[in-house]
Amino acid sequence: MDNNNDSKNEFWWTIEFSMPVSDKSIARNEEILSTIAAMTDALGSFIFTETDDRERKKLFLRADYKGESEEIDELLFKVKYFLEAPEFKDVTIARCYKTSNQPWETQHYDAFPPLNIGKTLVVMAPWHDKEKILPGRKAIYIYPASAFGTGYHESTQIALTLLEEVVKSGDTILDVGTGTGILFIAALKLGAGKAIARDIDPDTLDEAKRNMNLNGINPKVCELSEGDLLKGFNDQVNILTANILLNPNVTMLPDVRKTLKPKGFAIFSGMTSVESSTFLSVLYSSGLMVERELKIGDWWGCRATKSWG
Repeated sequence: MDNNNDSKNEFWWTIEFSMPVSDKSIARNEEILSTIAAMTDALGSFIFTETDDRERKKLFLRADYKGESEEIDELLFKVKYFLEAPEFKDVTIARCYKTSNQPWETQHYDAFPPLNIGKTLVVMAPWHDKEKILPGRKAIYIYPASAFGTGYHESTQIALTLLEEVVKSGDTILDVGTGTGILFIAALKLGAGKAIARDIDPDTLDEAKRNMNLNGINPKVCELSEGDLLKGFNDQVNILTANILLNPNVTMLPDVRKTLKPKGFAIFSGMTSVESSTFLSVLYSSGLMVERELKIGDWWGCRATKSWG
């Protein structure tokens, strides 16, 4: 009886953030809104566009937060304080409301449908029907937490596709800025023998661990650690993945070559097509060469190898 009463009293707060958008800025503004969802500890989120009565397009982030208090004031104070940062000057809070007596997962059924990626992968939420997995597809189960790292964002789809094409049995993968852990989890399910996952945010590692458990990953084959890019990392791996932003990707490039084993691959994503030329100029000067590029929408990524030796 008590458990049933607790369930009926569960609720969450939903905040919708908005910002103006043009076709040229949509990728960058999606990135900004995704950062808001991650940094304000949203339970789940998704991004959509709406057009007002003057035919002006706006980009929205719908983010859900755990209902810890019957008053939303405390949550709004924290969120508004976060939005005072210069990079969020164009973001406003459009709507906020309370939803009660409905499981959070039900609210997100339509927002996170099963998604086939590449030739062999399908990204699924915990509530999806396992029996609907198509033959030949390997399911990657992820708790939807933010737009980046769930598989539903183009940058993650790029990284997964580039990864799927090269991972081999027994490979060691280093996932920098692991987020939800989707990339190293996919690599292990595709046959990799060991994963090393690093993130500068220790709370993110808890999310990665939760997704490992969801996918039945043996903790013995994965090393989770707090770390800033490649600082302090002195081993070599078969595959390096980094689905992060332009600046950290560029910062890391000079250290990538020494991290790769002979014939190893480095996969970079999280950047727009506009940013690709800036990234590539540094990549070539760092002793790497591009083996494959991939673009989905406005987002761009590449797979690189050592340019000599």
